[in-house]
Amino acid sequence: MAALNVKISDGLELKNPVMTASGTFGYGIEFADFVPLDGIGGIIVKGTTLNPREGNDYPRMAETAHGMLNCVGLQNKGADYFCEYIYPQIKHIDTNMIVNVSGSSPDDYAECASRIDTLEGIPAIELNISCPNVKDGGMAFGVTCEGAASVVRAVRRRYGKTLIVKLSPNVTNIADIARACEAEGADSVSLINTLMGMSIDIERRSSRLSIGTGGLSGPAVKPVALRMVWQVAKAVDIPVIGLGGISNATDAIEFIMAGATAIEIGTANFVDPAVTIKVRDGINEWLDNHGCASVTEIIGALK
Repeated sequence: MAALNVKISDGLELKNPVMTASGTFGYGIEFADFVPLDGIGGIIVKGTTLNPREGNDYPRMAETAHGMLNCVGLQNKGADYFCEYIYPQIKHIDTNMIVNVSGSSPDDYAECASRIDTLEGIPAIELNISCPNVKDGGMAFGVTCEGAASVVRAVRRRYGKTLIVKLSPNVTNIADIARACEAEGADSVSLINTLMGMSIDIERRSSRLSIGTGGLSGPAVKPVALRMVWQVAKAVDIPVIGLGGISNATDAIEFIMAGATAIEIGTANFVDPAVTIKVRDGINEWLDNHGCASVTEIIGALK
């Protein structure tokens, strides 16, 4: 059996490169009846903000031909609720439990991160910089180098553990933004977040989503995600975590060969709650069949 462990930072080593994407796996405990949670390399729990958020009005999900659109709007009960009520339920799960952190200003991100930093059983956070900057007309932090850098800088000052930054694909040059995050102290970048999309009900003559647009995920985004991971992996010296349309082991291996040290599985969890373990086992089988002693041998192995 090949070695599947990979290292994201000095403080974050995964037993295998398969992780779950935020917003698609709840807090992990919801999937305990379907999959052994300790067999997953890392679980990134749903987005957490400093203060509670109700999220957007319904409808906020719509199926597409090869994926789905969502505009959930970061519904959650806030950082304090997470620390007091959710953390005690997940801290003993034998894998890396990682919190996805969102905010509306650099100070919001930093304060939320600092509260998570106090939790011994949480070794890392993943910053969602696709959130709108309320002080800058609603433009997402992650679409400019300056915006991304401002969030990472603020969080790095107050957060001492592994810092992963989740990049938006809705940009002109994602490699530049990745470099800006690296320069401000990010330990890793994960990509891609959802692509902006839309679906229209022609009988009702209205959007199928309450706010008009939403984030596209699923197999349809995979070629775009794969290209961006390949670009970013060549541009930075920190580990890259790849996600976007991964549904099976072949997809995952493609991302690893493109330069990803680890991968996240998102929408596919809704189709098959056990997909993470199947992908883990599929990666191992491929490595054994190709005479590889470790998954690290194929990271960035694209010719």
